Parts: sequence; C-alpha cells; structure tokens
Amino acid sequence: MPGGDQTLRRRSGVPTGLLLSVLMGGVSVLVLVAHWPALSARALSFDDNEYLTDNYLVRRPGWASASRFLHEVLEPSTVRGYYQPLTMISLMLDYAAAGRPDNLRPFHRTSLCLHVANTALVIGFVYAVFGQAWVAAMVGLLFGVHPLTVEPIPWVGERKTLLAAFFTLVSLLSYVRYARRGGVPTYAAGTVGYVLALMSKPTSTPLPLLMLLLDYWPLNRLGRRAILEKVPLFLIGGVFAAITYVSQARTAVVLVPDERSAMRIVLILCHNIVFYLKKMVWPANLSSHYPFPQPFDVTEPAVLAGVLGTLVLLPALLISLRWTRALLTGWLFFFVAVFPTMGVIGFTNVIASDKYVYLPSVGILLVLAWALNHLWGGPWRVVAPTAGRTAMGVAALIVAAMEIAATRRYLSHWKDTDALYRHMLSLAPQSWGLHCNFGNFFVGQGRLDEAIRQYDEALRLQPGLAEVHGNMGNALAAQGKIDEALHHYRQVVRLKPDYPQGHTNLGRALADLGRLDEAIHHYNEALRLKPNLPGALNNLAWLLATQEGTPWFDPVRAVELARQACEQTNDQHPDHLDTLAAAYAAAGRFPEAVSTARRAVELALSLGQTRLASEIRTRLSLYEKGRTHCETTRPSTGNRT
Repeated sequence: MPGGDQTLRRRSGVPTGLLLSVLMGGVSVLVLVAHWPALSARALSFDDNEYLTDNYLVRRPGWASASRFLHEVLEPSTVRGYYQPLTMISLMLDYAAAGRPDNLRPFHRTSLCLHVANTALVIGFVYAVFGQAWVAAMVGLLFGVHPLTVEPIPWVGERKTLLAAFFTLVSLLSYVRYARRGGVPTYAAGTVGYVLALMSKPTSTPLPLLMLLLDYWPLNRLGRRAILEKVPLFLIGGVFAAITYVSQARTAVVLVPDERSAMRIVLILCHNIVFYLKKMVWPANLSSHYPFPQPFDVTEPAVLAGVLGTLVLLPALLISLRWTRALLTGWLFFFVAVFPTMGVIGFTNVIASDKYVYLPSVGILLVLAWALNHLWGGPWRVVAPTAGRTAMGVAALIVAAMEIAATRRYLSHWKDTDALYRHMLSLAPQSWGLHCNFGNFFVGQGRLDEAIRQYDEALRLQPGLAEVHGNMGNALAAQGKIDEALHHYRQVVRLKPDYPQGHTNLGRALADLGRLDEAIHHYNEALRLKPNLPGALNNLAWLLATQEGTPWFDPVRAVELARQACEQTNDQHPDHLDTLAAAYAAAGRFPEAVSTARRAVELALSLGQTRLASEIRTRLSLYEKGRTHCETTRPSTGNRT
C-alpha cells in the first residue's frame, strides 16, 4: 500500500479498511440520490417486449423457466440474439417479486442496487490498484453519478449490462489481488466471475485481454507466466464467442466483416472513438438511439471529426509512452472492452449506444485515478497537504453535482414510453428505426392510427423494409383491414422469402380471408424454414383441428403440431393450450380436451387475459358435452399467434 493512506491512517487514527467502507457508503448514498427517479420510470424501450411483456418464461417464474433459459444455449426461444441465462433468470425473479409491465419498480430497484454495487466495486478495484482510498472514492463517485450510466437502470432489457459489469468487476478485482498476493482460490474466484459475466452478456469476452493490459500497467508483471495464466480464460472466452455467434445468427442477424467495406469499418471505429470520449467529458443530448450519420462518409461533420480526432489521439498516446504507460494502457483498456460493440460485426442498426461504455469506461477511470493519485501525492503533500487535498475533494464534488443534475434531467425523459420516444425523435427525427419502434408502442397501447402514421413515416424514410411492412400489416390486421394487411405481408415475403415469421403472418391473414389452401401453404413454408416456430405450429394446428368436414381436417397432425407448440412455450401460453384442447376434441379425446382447456383458462386468468379465458370456457363447455369446436365457414383466427 502506498504511503499516502498509511500517513493518513497514522494522523487520523482511522484504519484504512474502515475509511474505505465509510467512503463507499457515502458515495453509494450520492449514487442513490442521483438515480432515485429511475425507480418511478415507466418507459419500456425497444426490446423490452422480448425481455418482459411478451416473454412467457419470464412471466411464469419457476424452475421450469429457469431450466429453459439455462439449456437453450445455441437457439434461445424467447429472446432473439445471444445466450444470456443469468439476465433472464434475474428478470424472472423480479417478476416473481410483483414486477409487471405496469409496475416496473421491482425491476428498477434491482438494477439500481446492481449499479450501486458496481460503483462500490469500481472503488474497490481502483483502491486495489493504487492504494489511495480518497482517490478511489472520487473516481467511483464520478462513475456512479455520470449520466452515461443512466440507460441500463430504467431500461429493463439492459439488466444484462449491469449484471455483466458486476461479475466482470468482481473478476478484475480478484485478479488484481491474485497478481499481488497469489493464491488458487483468488484465481478461481476471478474465473468464476468471468463465466458468470459471459452468462449475463457476452460483451465481457475480452476480459483476459484486459487482464494482460493490467499486467503491462499498472501491475508491471507482463511476461510468460502472466500470459500462460490467461490460457484457461481465453479457452472459456473462445467457447462463449462461438456460442454467441451461432445463437445470434440463428435467432437474429449477424453481418460479418466481409459483408462490409474495410473503409466503412474504419470510419465506424474512428467515429465511435471520438464520440464516446466526447460523451464522457460532455454528456449532453444523450439518447438510447444514435443512428448512423447520413451520408456515412467524411463529408459528414461527425464522421470527419471522428477521423481527425483519431488521427490526433493515437499518435499522442504513443508519444506519451516516453513518460508513462498510463495513458495508452487506459485507452487500450477502454478500446478493447468496447470493441465487441463497435460494429465490426454488425448486429444492430445504431452506430453507438450509451450502455456500451458502461463497463469500458473503467479504462478511462484508470487514467483519471492515475492522474489524481499523482496530484494527491504532489508538491502540496509537503507544503499544504490538507488544503491541496481538500481542493481536490471539493473539485470532485462540484463535478459530481453537475453530473447528478444532468443525470436527473436525462431520467426525466424515462417517465413513460411516450416521453422517451419523443425525446429520442427530437434528437434523431430522420431515424426510421425510432419511428418503427414508436409505432410498436402505439400498437401495444391500442392507438392503431398513430402506429400506422409512424410506420408510414418509417417507410417514407427507408422504403422496402420488411420489418416495417410486417409491423404495418399487424396494425392494419388489428383494425380489421385484412386486405390492406395482406398487401404488407406479401411485401415481407417478397423482400425476405426465407423469413419464417413473414410466412406465418401471411398465412394468418389468408386464413382470416378464408383462403385456407394458401394459408396452409405458408404455414408449412414457415415450418420448413423453422420447424419449431410456435406461431406457425399453433396456427396450422388450429386450422387442421377446426375445419371438420373439409379437406383440411386432420386431427392427428393437429394434435402433433399443437403439442410441439406447447412444448416450445413450456406449456405457458394459454392460446397454445387452447389449440391443443381443440385438437384433442377433434381427435375424439375429450377427457384430455377438457383438462387441457381448464389449464388454458387458469393460465389466461393468471395472465389477466380475461377475454381469452371467456372464449376458452365457451369451447370447454362443448368438450364437456363430447362435442368439437368447428369453424366450417370463414374462420376467425381470433387469438391465434
């Protein structure tokens, strides 16, 4: 431990451990003050439907749901993208604690606690590296109340960012202690932390490289042994990287580098290097959605600024090696940590996001801690130690107060979803993605005319987008405008013929129009492309079970398909159970039809779907009398998914 804290301990009589604990407590209180409005936030952002509102596993807490999250490694069924079981289980536990789409406080409470814990871990990490409790507290405070840390707290789906950061910081702290003191248990703790971080969000993959950077500076132990120590971690990271690529490719989208020009990648990297550093220093006009500048070349000022800024920054960092390793190593820590989200491998339609720098900012904090550490032991240590260090503390509090004010201003935009999207659109009015997602919000609110206006604007800005055509079709179908919806569904299939959900939606519209031959064709096509797609399985089973007296009636296959749909949704989707009950009845298996329909009613009621429960009860009364549910004329798909 450096002499600064030892001297302070001798003069004050306060043990360093106690001092550090008191400082952590004080910083935690200020972090809570800064982020307290997040507990009242009611906004649902972008993918929160997948993580909460439409996720039947999260909404049915229990061992069965947790097991599904853990075992669906290469193809998660309820959230598109990568393997993140710990994130999903944590959200499921919050749902069990009365968290709901209309009561987000339990989710925000857990997220805020995680952020406070992460702030404490940052303080502990900086202290373990530099040995100055006051410096660690100042750095942790500036991290904890910074506006860039807002996004993961009120955004339900970003629980993954907080959890991954927590376990990564635990791993880093364990590693520093291992590097200083050795010990197999400490190394094991760091390894376990790494695995848990990867199971929360795979952007933690570069952690072994971050440890090597710490070995270079400030631990000054980089060598053969340090590299060999990381081999098990690199192997773990490689396995999870492969899992991430496969699961992302199977359930969402991946654009590998050879699909983009080398110059585009260089421009993305340059833009983001300067963009993120600017936001850290001056966190104004923050948003959850930063679209690509248009045109994306050096004629656009933001892109040009990124290129010029990078051309100045990198040589300056190399020159700084004449005096210190701190500047280059801290920046490399930031760059390596943020690299998985920099867009070299494409998986999103934004160029940057605040949440991406939540953990990577620790690299910049290391540089800040190094600078403050030198000032703390600077010339005034002999001349006026109390006055000089007091001035540093006051300056840190002033900056923190400014950050707290900016944090609370930004949190005000999270008061509800409408306010959040209007704020984002005020900063990026030409973003088709924002208009599309705003339309999705209006659909959820039943404000279909407003949704259609947003989809129209999205299509005006970016014609020929299959996603927007699909959403427009859903909104029109909800209004009963099936013919217009059919047009948009056909556009989806034309633009993305291998998209199984597009065929499912088209089949549903055709079924509503009574064109069952065509509907069955598209359901079968969807299942050819994705055999375990619950919506297509359920919808096709419904048609085959309810068309008695027609060429399409096939109760045996209906039972098989409906069972598969229920298995895919863990028997937690009342609509699928309803279909299975109808299929059992069509096959003459009335006792099973009755018991399945009763389960469907109970489940629908537990989920607040009273209208669906009433419809199932009507069908249940038929099964109890030994009768089937038939739709021999133009069928209404009703609640079919």
